[in-house]
Amino acid sequence: METETTTGLEKPEAVEKWRTHLLPAGLAILVLLNLLIFMEHFGFDIVSRYYKGILILAFINIILAVSLNLINGITGLFSIGHAGFMAVGAYVSALLTLNMGRWELVSSQVQAVLQFPLVLLAGGLAAALAGLVIGIPTLRLRGEYLAIATLGFGEIIRVVALNLNITRGARGIPSIPNYTNFWWAQLFAVLTVVIIWNIVHSNHGRAMVAIREDEIAAEAMGINTTYYKVLSFTIGAFFAGVAGGLLAHHLTFISPKGFDVLKSIEILLMVVLGGLGSITGSVIAAIVLTALPEVLRFLQAYRMVIYAGTLVVLMIFRPQGFFGRAEVNLAFFKSLFRSRVEEEMKSRSEERGGNGGSA
Repeated sequence: METETTTGLEKPEAVEKWRTHLLPAGLAILVLLNLLIFMEHFGFDIVSRYYKGILILAFINIILAVSLNLINGITGLFSIGHAGFMAVGAYVSALLTLNMGRWELVSSQVQAVLQFPLVLLAGGLAAALAGLVIGIPTLRLRGEYLAIATLGFGEIIRVVALNLNITRGARGIPSIPNYTNFWWAQLFAVLTVVIIWNIVHSNHGRAMVAIREDEIAAEAMGINTTYYKVLSFTIGAFFAGVAGGLLAHHLTFISPKGFDVLKSIEILLMVVLGGLGSITGSVIAAIVLTALPEVLRFLQAYRMVIYAGTLVVLMIFRPQGFFGRAEVNLAFFKSLFRSRVEEEMKSRSEERGGNGGSA
């Protein structure tokens, strides 16, 4: 008789039930957070500025982790230079904000609302262009060779920012307007997840997954592997640039030190811990790794030791990450939609039957 070696979480029934209820629970928590923060407009300061800052950082990390997962998890590449694209977006958006000047025809609040998405888009496009430039010559490489190339690119970006006058070198750029708030960070995090989710479940996403599974077989089936690898790299770089712009307008100060190789490793850790290829896992891991250092802050000097030890234990007992390659189950929402459609069809049939009987 075989013994049961899997944990309760890994049993098919338990996993399916957990995946089905995870998305509704997450959305409920998100709606509750929005309501609590919206109450500030009525004089109820329920969520402190400290916790709102953590939430903003969590949303930014979600953008970074999900965008890197498109490159590393979905397409099967090995990039550890994501902080370089983040730096490009941060510097471009910050410099544009500081040099755009005052718009005479609108108030400062309206200018911020109109200007902020534009500078974030510009930062994202600049990062995407950088991803395209670095992607075309290097994505013919594979494995650790590609990792070394992307690591070198990230360091090149940091060194360039360290030596240019326009970026103020090691002194960094201070006095960046604090445009990033809970609503902006949440909006761009949700957009990132929705857009990349749809890319993954499209024909383009299936081509990327085919490259991850077997690049030679994908080429034999007629898939342009170089095109899809560059596309994945460029899209991931774009969202990393947007995240960099959000971070710059949240911290109000940026310097090359904030975009070193350790930042790239931190983002990679979120992807690996959540599960390579799982968007859901990247979201959960980004939230956990953002909150965990703050939860352990009362331990002072020991908190980073415990933080690192926790990650080691998780990797030993869950090497495939929180989710592996699994995603949340949308059956809950499909059942709601299906039941609503069935009710409408039933009511229409009853109306037609009643009209036929009266005739």
